[in-house]
Amino acid sequence: MAKAPVLTPRAEDFPRWYQDLINKAELADNGPVRGTMVIRPYGYGLWERMQQDMDARIKETGTQNAYFPLLIPQSYLTREAEHVEGFAPELAVVTHGGGKELEEPVVIRPTSETIVNEYFSKWVQSYRDLPLLINQWANVVRWELRPRLFLRTSEFLWQEGHTAHATYEEARDFAARIHRDVYGAFMRDVLAMDFVLGRKTAQERFAGAINTLTLEGMMGDGKALQLGTSHELGQNFARAFHTQYLSKEGKQELVWQTSWGSTTRMIGALVMMHGDDSGLRVPPRLAPVQAVVLAIKGDDAVLAKVREIGERLKAAGVRVQVDDRTDTPFGRRAVDWELKGVPVRVEVGPRDLENGTAMLARRIRGGKEPVAIDSLAALLPTVLEEDQKLLLDQARERRESRTSDVSTVDQAVEATAAGGWARIPWATLGPEGEAKLAEHSVSVRCLVAEDGAVPDADETPGNVAVVARAY
Repeated sequence: MAKAPVLTPRAEDFPRWYQDLINKAELADNGPVRGTMVIRPYGYGLWERMQQDMDARIKETGTQNAYFPLLIPQSYLTREAEHVEGFAPELAVVTHGGGKELEEPVVIRPTSETIVNEYFSKWVQSYRDLPLLINQWANVVRWELRPRLFLRTSEFLWQEGHTAHATYEEARDFAARIHRDVYGAFMRDVLAMDFVLGRKTAQERFAGAINTLTLEGMMGDGKALQLGTSHELGQNFARAFHTQYLSKEGKQELVWQTSWGSTTRMIGALVMMHGDDSGLRVPPRLAPVQAVVLAIKGDDAVLAKVREIGERLKAAGVRVQVDDRTDTPFGRRAVDWELKGVPVRVEVGPRDLENGTAMLARRIRGGKEPVAIDSLAALLPTVLEEDQKLLLDQARERRESRTSDVSTVDQAVEATAAGGWARIPWATLGPEGEAKLAEHSVSVRCLVAEDGAVPDADETPGNVAVVARAY
């Protein structure tokens, strides 16, 4: 009888494969309240690495971290009509506290534009106070009807940036900078993710924004996932909260604003973009553990050697973990590390010691080969960079090969039903075609220019709609 696979094969049931992998790679568990999740140490280690790198990139733009309250007076949300309408179905509202009914209900933070503006209106007095660039790392609650770990949960972790500027052009350019140089660069260079940079249609943009810039990635099953967004808020919130400044000319002017965010959804994207039937494949630049050194048997000489190799690799700048748990069968440990997607395994047994070699197993490229122990410290940094590039190349090739150029709504629906994306001229599609796509559970993920650049507006001739079924 054939041995049952550790994971449900992706081709057989992609959603089940995803749930299996989240569980068996020990990334997260469902929380006690529907739609919540417990992020386990390995999954949180991935988030910490993402957080550290993103935080540094955000600070390079001149943005500073702050923190705003979790509880927001409900009246704040009602000040910007489009914003409250967009979030109303997702709000969690607290009506009682300390055993008494509250005079005014408070909302658990779904996003912070309203409370941030309450304080921006106090902090901004003149043009000298601008630009005001604030970011916070926090949790938010949006009541989710169809939860899925990391992808859609009622509570999730994120960063949210909020800025105020003197002019429309400054705000527009800052939102684009975050979109391109923070989110885009991080996801490409660290997460090895392929994506399309574009702008949302009026139907899809953030509630209360005048423009939303997005990064859309193709997952392993051909569906799209929004990876991050950067919004131009115009003066909508400034008008609602009287966030204004005294200009150089001595006039009171409303500020122009942006907001932008990325979330723990990136972990779900990492699983679905790079994972395979054997488990997760973690990009080496992200991986908390880039190489694990495994002792095959509990031989004293073997144990001494794996610890020595661990020290050598650490000195070479490799993030390494030594697995000398020889009371657990080697095969089980190897499978566990494979599930977790650690880029490299260095396996050492008595025979390897006799030959002065170790078995090098590459998770991303696949395969095993014997390598001289003395060459490992010099070899592994090169191997890790090769595999980082390979992940990005594979993701890009998948998107390009599974994206079709079409000219009708029916063709677009057919292409997405076959497990891919479609590109259709916006002038052909328009809002009416967008509504027809929605009838088939297909959405316009973003608009791009003919050359693939981010367009200035959806009405620009030549703009192309990228459409897909989405998570």
